[in-house]
Amino acid sequence: MLHLVIADSELELVPEKIRDHPSVVNYARKRGKKPDEVLLDSTYHHSALKLLEDGERRGRPDIVHLCLINALESILNKEGKLRVYVHTRNDEVIYIKPETRLPRNYNRFVGLMESLFKNKAVPRNLELLKMRKGTLSELLEEISPDGIFIMHENGNLLTPKEFGEKLVNYASPAVIIGGFPHGDFLSEVKGERISIYKEPLMAWSVVNEVLINYEGSLLW
Repeated sequence: MLHLVIADSELELVPEKIRDHPSVVNYARKRGKKPDEVLLDSTYHHSALKLLEDGERRGRPDIVHLCLINALESILNKEGKLRVYVHTRNDEVIYIKPETRLPRNYNRFVGLMESLFKNKAVPRNLELLKMRKGTLSELLEEISPDGIFIMHENGNLLTPKEFGEKLVNYASPAVIIGGFPHGDFLSEVKGERISIYKEPLMAWSVVNEVLINYEGSLLW
């Protein structure tokens, strides 16, 4: 079983500091919601982000969306060999059941995440997604993997195939991929840092490469 963690993800509701900003107020009004009920999104709140610490990397729900779509539709997940979690910059953890089918449409995904932040589980009767407070370290302690690998551009360079072959030597490894556009992890976690290419890759590309090559070594 492979545990995939999208960590320090830039997924959050609009912070209190900028809820009165015109870009936030107008966006929320157009969607028929209050400013504290909508996701922070750099596409719509770019000017407001300048007022936030780390504003240049925040407001990127799209990264989580693409990572989750790729992971949940993977052969590995369909074979019951994958568990996926999202950890956010504000130390919330989202647990995702393998049978979850997320909206392909980004705007519908945003609405789903806003509902999750509000209700802590969606849908309430099935809890395909549920959220609770928790740090990355606490999540890893709960998962209790026998190997922790942090995908990092300055990590030990392996080809994707070599990394897939390495992972199958563990019964329950955890692979941590940053859910942010650039910069480094905010959370401190111990593990082996791995790079699978000589240049930085988008998070969803790393998800694809890791899962496909783990599948190749495990299943075929």
